[in-house]
Amino acid sequence: MEFNRREALLTALGTAAISLFPGMSMAQARKLVFATFTGSWEEAHRDVLVPYFRKANGNAEIALDPMLSVDQIAKVTAARSNPPIDVMLHDPGPALVAIGQDLVEPFPTAQSKHYADLLPEAQDPLGPAIFFQVVGITYNPEKIKTPPKSWNDLWKPEYKGRVGITNLNSTLGTGFMVELAKMKGGGEANIEPAFEALKALQPNLAAVAANPGALATLFQQGQIDIGPGNFNAIQLLRARGVPVEFVKPETGAIAFKTSIHIVKNSPNAKLAAALIDAAMSPEVQAVLMKSPYLIVPTNKKVKMEGEISKVLAKDQAELQKTFVFQDWKKINENRSAWIDRFNREIKV
Repeated sequence: MEFNRREALLTALGTAAISLFPGMSMAQARKLVFATFTGSWEEAHRDVLVPYFRKANGNAEIALDPMLSVDQIAKVTAARSNPPIDVMLHDPGPALVAIGQDLVEPFPTAQSKHYADLLPEAQDPLGPAIFFQVVGITYNPEKIKTPPKSWNDLWKPEYKGRVGITNLNSTLGTGFMVELAKMKGGGEANIEPAFEALKALQPNLAAVAANPGALATLFQQGQIDIGPGNFNAIQLLRARGVPVEFVKPETGAIAFKTSIHIVKNSPNAKLAAALIDAAMSPEVQAVLMKSPYLIVPTNKKVKMEGEISKVLAKDQAELQKTFVFQDWKKINENRSAWIDRFNREIKV
């Protein structure tokens, strides 16, 4: 009987709260859960984005749950009606999968303070991009005295046994393959020239890393001296004293969007939208652009500074001209088959 009285009282209090605050539901009592990426991304969001968001939203409770995109999608798929995640972060391939599986809901662009300030490439109501990741040529300047200029340099005989790449499970690896295909007359719809090019590259290959983080470790350990690399990861290595440099290829650096999404059926949809708006703000992006994060901003109001303006683009106009954006909708059509073939054929 005592339990029934307590239960009735809690129910009455909950009903009263909902009547006073119509936008509230009982489920919204839990923390907002943001599934960010692991490593430096988690650090950047914990140290910069989360404090800004909480200050602007009544000190709202938020938990970061760092994980890979594939795990985010699996968790939400397994509990569609009551998802354990409110906000997802994805590279372009997984983003299209999440959208195609109806796991996200539109971001309320009309109520946003910052959506209209994003670069055109970053605007998407189903998942605006809060930063760009950039891929170019990375190399050890202590071992390679003449800086490389082109992707074609990886095939030079003097780099025998010194080149490192990632497999196609990573966005870095797949983006590099598509760029190889374009160089050899193919593209997103025809990857065959890239596989032929990789066969010719095999004498130079020292390692095929499982992901960009593992590739960075190979540079740190001195096992590779040159290869495609993520700008942000390489800058973090430099900050730790690892001898490594980043070069934008003559044909332009590969760029891909990292987008942020409201999970469908989230009980915290309003707070999720507020978090996304905070991530798009010039205040947050201007801080994340600087060391030690060096994240490429998508908000046009952010002035390009520091290493990003020195190495990648002096301003937003140059950024749009020199970045190479790929068609990930077309890529996703055949990516699984490419991954299987790569794992069978490309050996070190």
